[in-house]
Amino acid sequence: MVTTRERARDARLQASIDEFLSHARYERGLSANTVQSYRRDLVMWQNYCAKRSIKGPPTHEELTDFLGRLRGGKEPASKPLAPSSVARMIVSLRSLYRYLAREGKIEVDPTSKLAAPRRPRSLPKAITLEDVARLVESPARDLLGRRDRAALETLYGSGIRISELVALDVDDIDLEEGSLLVRSGKGSKARRIPLGRKALAAVGDYLSVTRPELLKRSAAGAARGALFLNARGGRLTRQGCWKLLKGYAESAGLGPRVSPHTLRHSFATHMLDGGADIRVVQEMLGHASLATTQVYTLVSDSHLREVYLTSHPRARG
Repeated sequence: MVTTRERARDARLQASIDEFLSHARYERGLSANTVQSYRRDLVMWQNYCAKRSIKGPPTHEELTDFLGRLRGGKEPASKPLAPSSVARMIVSLRSLYRYLAREGKIEVDPTSKLAAPRRPRSLPKAITLEDVARLVESPARDLLGRRDRAALETLYGSGIRISELVALDVDDIDLEEGSLLVRSGKGSKARRIPLGRKALAAVGDYLSVTRPELLKRSAAGAARGALFLNARGGRLTRQGCWKLLKGYAESAGLGPRVSPHTLRHSFATHMLDGGADIRVVQEMLGHASLATTQVYTLVSDSHLREVYLTSHPRARG
């Protein structure tokens, strides 16, 4: 018989997995097939944890036992898994627990010592300034178009995550000072970010024209001060924001190249290209470690090389 405590433990792991998969789909912009692969792997891991009453983050021994059972075809596997499948499982586990550690949900990533196949380092994909302009100027000047323009300008203008965008309240933005307060950053660390003229203008337009109309559609108290509202007057969700971004990316001719993280990557890359100090960019992005931000310098280095090759008189043959 399953006890109340066991049900609560299983529910916590399920909630963590659901949150991670939502992040992978709607913030990182991973394909539905990739997210489904993560889900299949993590369901198998969840079954293993339930059978062994694993509480909280697993130990290194529990992780290696689980992977050993998969290689040997023991429960929860029905047959020995191929090395490629085990490698994919390691990636799924590491992605889950790295996410939970970055979010401050767990203190230490238990998968940090797991050996995984070396993969080429993937650089963040940024779009050009021209592509950014096409994207943020795509929305029409109608009711929801004003909201969408404000959301896109804010994402690119501040570099915040989509989860941070939809968590913003009206009181978090200061139009006079030209800044927004992010209260829901990773590790629950708040930070104040300056916001540029175009983003402030778009948000001001949305606040004066669109939000009052959307608020009329809201059930009493449903929005609770949310900055960005959906068509029914409730708080805009990550999924809703992701869908509107994908729609405008298609209409701007950018297709699948754009995800919410693309705007974040572009913000960081363009800031560094423009001469911003990397520690300033680190603070604005909310990175706990400078090493996380330094990956953007690799992108900017390639830009610098391109400028050098086209500009220096002795760089060309």
